[in-house]
Amino acid sequence: MLKRLGLHETLELHELIIFKSTCLTKSAAMSPLAKDEDLKSILSEDAAKSKEQLQELQSFVSQH
Repeated sequence: MLKRLGLHETLELHELIIFKSTCLTKSAAMSPLAKDEDLKSILSEDAAKSKEQLQELQSFVSQH
């Protein structure tokens, strides 16, 4: 059986995609500016995780 998303669910997914895109952009932009190595590492890890999550959200949207 094919499951379809409701309009509100689709809009919420798009909001999450926009939010994660903003997180990715900010982490990627701030990482080179960080002086502290721990902070730089956290920002890099966050950028990588955000990229992963974005791909997952986008594949979920394209499936439905």
